[in-house]
Amino acid sequence: MSFVPLVSFVIAQGARKVALGDWPEARGPNRDGVWNETGIMESFPPDGLKIAWRVPVGRGWSSPVVVQGRVYLTDAQVVRPTAKERVLCLDGATGKLLWSHQYDVDYPDWAFEPNAGGPRATPIIQNGKLFTLGSLGHFFCLDAAKGSVVWKKNLAKEYGVKEFTGITASPLIEGELVILQICAKPAACVVALNKNTGKEAWKALDDSFTYSSPIILTAGGKKQLIVWTQEAVTSLEPATGKTWWRERLQTPGDMAVSTPVFSDSRLLIAGLMFKLDVDKPTASALWPETMPATRRVLSNTSTALFLGDYVYTAKISGELVCLEAGTGKQVWTTNTVTDLKNGSSIHLALCGDAVFLFTNQGNLIRAQLTPQGYREFGRAHLLEPTSPFGDRKCAWTPPAYANRHVFVRNDEELVCASLAAKP
Repeated sequence: MSFVPLVSFVIAQGARKVALGDWPEARGPNRDGVWNETGIMESFPPDGLKIAWRVPVGRGWSSPVVVQGRVYLTDAQVVRPTAKERVLCLDGATGKLLWSHQYDVDYPDWAFEPNAGGPRATPIIQNGKLFTLGSLGHFFCLDAAKGSVVWKKNLAKEYGVKEFTGITASPLIEGELVILQICAKPAACVVALNKNTGKEAWKALDDSFTYSSPIILTAGGKKQLIVWTQEAVTSLEPATGKTWWRERLQTPGDMAVSTPVFSDSRLLIAGLMFKLDVDKPTASALWPETMPATRRVLSNTSTALFLGDYVYTAKISGELVCLEAGTGKQVWTTNTVTDLKNGSSIHLALCGDAVFLFTNQGNLIRAQLTPQGYREFGRAHLLEPTSPFGDRKCAWTPPAYANRHVFVRNDEELVCASLAAKP
């Protein structure tokens, strides 16, 4: 099966341009969970989606990224007492392995247990360079075409990363910098490196481990790097690491998971909404007013989606809810998307006038989300959950969407399925 040719239209994002058929980093071209391709099916076939290919992969929770018809993924091969982390490059049309880069990792004992070791940070690719971050801080800048090493860093060794659960936040690129949230101490929770050389540009914050990945937004006339940790939400100047504003927010480590989302001067951190000032880089809490800080988490697995003046998000218990963005008032809830248990996930991606939802059960759903309610158009099972959690297994990794296909992985395989309206 061959892919639909890449569309030549590009989307400007900061200093770079992204081809419309690409998904080059976590949560898509603009890091906002929006898929801008057209020609996507409006309902699923009765017998499910057509699978283009399935290929075996190893352990990990990092999402695939797709650029110029190639799929990139990080994983781990774990056979006690040894482990290797890998970067894989696959042909997007066939799943054929084009190249791989692997390196030995000295995993601690806990990382050999099920649902433990493996890369978590989603790679990012720009201008022919692929940046990958392993769970123990092995950071590589690779030639995306060949897989050769341009430069590399051992962040754990250089910055003293000692967190129990490894590095999980996905890197981002801003101008000439690649920014990493590695939670090292002292004062190296966030580190900015020159993307061409790996030389440190700045480091900031003394905060603790987080699963959450940072974003960059523009508000108050300034670019702001938003970082969420167990201690606080912090806005930094991306070029220097200078703090613009900081709001104390005590959050358990296993709850600081979702990526911040921003729209129309509103910034949502899990279940805490901020209003960003339009004239200067400051912020104030909008809602909730009285909920204890430790409970200000809507989901411990999934990131919300802004649609106009409403927020759609999974809840910890598995429901999907619609909230008023300005007040936090719940408009509706549905319990039909996935199972109603802690650990359930619903990853949302906007495509045209509909939303794709990928669940912890390995199901992909196409639905319409409006203030009037939830309307489901189709559901297909793509892969089996493999991550042990309580009395069941889950598929937690968010998919990538590119070239009218969806790419999703678990600890055993990477699956590519067609979403094209016409084969």
